[in-house]
Amino acid sequence: MRTIYWTALALVAFAANSILCRMALRHATIDAATFSTIRLTAGAVTLLLVNALVQKGPASATGSWLSAGMLFLYAVPFSFAYTRLNTGTGALILFGCVQLTMMMAALWSGERPPPLQWLGLSLALGGLIYLVLPGFEAPSFAGAALMGLAGFSWGVYSLRGRNAPNPLAQTTNNFVRSVPLVLAVSLLSLPQFSVQRQGVLLAVASGALASGLGYVAWYAALRGLTATRAAVVQLMVPILAALGGVVFLAEVISGRLLLSTVLVLGGIALALIGRESLSRKSGPSQRA
Repeated sequence: MRTIYWTALALVAFAANSILCRMALRHATIDAATFSTIRLTAGAVTLLLVNALVQKGPASATGSWLSAGMLFLYAVPFSFAYTRLNTGTGALILFGCVQLTMMMAALWSGERPPPLQWLGLSLALGGLIYLVLPGFEAPSFAGAALMGLAGFSWGVYSLRGRNAPNPLAQTTNNFVRSVPLVLAVSLLSLPQFSVQRQGVLLAVASGALASGLGYVAWYAALRGLTATRAAVVQLMVPILAALGGVVFLAEVISGRLLLSTVLVLGGIALALIGRESLSRKSGPSQRA
């Protein structure tokens, strides 16, 4: 029950990131660069406080500038993409690119997937391509490209941190290192500077609650989940984000988005099932 509780809390937090960002940027209550800066700064402060409480002291220097750079390349394109995409479309592109990046990395490392995994990868990739094909219901190409970069960067960031001995301390340090990077973007974007109270509150909520505390909940959930199960449950994030967009922003789920969601999430599920099956055949020592 504890694992279910932490997992549900983390998934809601991850979906909330998309909803909060879209709420702030859709109504132009804050510019994208300032939203990113406040979000990462609030996340860093929250994680420092949590780390101090859990570790009974300051976070050890376990982060890296490369990982901080990947975190930066996730957060900034994520915000700018949501000036052009609706909530569900953005979350689907982000999540699809994250999972595809991690699966492609496994292929690059020499993993030989079974036919079911190839089929799943093909369906997921086809779903993303269909989503961005030119047409009446197609999302902004620039927005999709930015969200694709965000998904790729988060996938690389996740791969770099998956074997961390202390993921909380490492994430805390990466967030802290990312703050000066995102501040530089805010300085470069001063001509577009625009801030209202609501935008600041939404950015703080995204950083402190949906990002900072969301990651803490996810680390707690991972103690009771295998790698494959952790990947499978994340299939809920784009669905929750899309529903949140409908409820809180009155967004419409188009037929193209609905079909793309079935293809992408169904394809990823097939690929993960195929990978789990391969792990079982390889022996207990190779299981996820």
